[in-house]
Amino acid sequence: MNGADWLRRAGSLTQPGRPMVIDPEQAGWAYSGMQIIDLAAVPEQQVNLAGTEAVLLSLSSPRVSIDVDGTLVELDGRRGVFAGVSDWVYLPVGSRITVSGEPGEVALCTAVAEQVLPMQVVRANQVPVEVRGAGQATRQVNNIATPTSFTGAQRINVCEVLTPGGNWSSWPPHRHDGLADCPYTNEEIYYFRMGHQASDHGTNDGGGLFRIYTVDGSVDQTWTIWDGDVVLVPQGYHGPTVAPPEYPMYFLNVLAGPGADRTMGFCDDPAHHWIRQAWETQAQDPRCPMTTAEGKVSR
Repeated sequence: MNGADWLRRAGSLTQPGRPMVIDPEQAGWAYSGMQIIDLAAVPEQQVNLAGTEAVLLSLSSPRVSIDVDGTLVELDGRRGVFAGVSDWVYLPVGSRITVSGEPGEVALCTAVAEQVLPMQVVRANQVPVEVRGAGQATRQVNNIATPTSFTGAQRINVCEVLTPGGNWSSWPPHRHDGLADCPYTNEEIYYFRMGHQASDHGTNDGGGLFRIYTVDGSVDQTWTIWDGDVVLVPQGYHGPTVAPPEYPMYFLNVLAGPGADRTMGFCDDPAHHWIRQAWETQAQDPRCPMTTAEGKVSR
């Protein structure tokens, strides 16, 4: 096993008008995928969701229009991932969509699926914003299409995590690979944007950290993460993700797996599970939440 190819650098997965495209075949697994659509480069783009369900949201386009088999959907987006929470739409298996709107980036998260479920639009003020962890492990989680926040999907799970500069996310380390005694199985994609103090969107300045290690010890990798990088997590404990001081970190997760019931269940590394109890005596970082549906939180 070679975990080195689980990291895909920004610019290594480009297609015309799309800074990043990863499908299950490219990832070497069965379900999860993601595309970043750049409406500044190509203002109108088409996607055929044959055999896949999807979640579409803005990353940095203030307004997004989606034609879904002749039905027009309008989403209020944002200027960047550090600028606020975006509206989003669930797109059914087999949809043919055309995406347009104001210049900026849009994320299309996908999962191989069979059930044709109704299209649903979720407004930013309906997205549950959670402050998770405590102390230097405090972070913001936007629960977009998670099993508890959205029940109208077959396999796909999507969330966003914003980590203030100097803090840790994906902590304690956890896995969901179905190996050994862990009953949960999900393939997970991490798509990163690195901020700069009060920036609205990603910049090329700050480099974060990400660690992944497998149960059998065959993989133990820690990478420097730059803006636009992607990490594929087919197995193993992953965490922490670390944001350097003054450089906040954002990542978009898509998870999908073979189970009959959608889950975001996980198994902590037993050596670090005690940390969750330690949070009970620590204050949460007052910088979280960093954003809401109304925009940045000013303090």
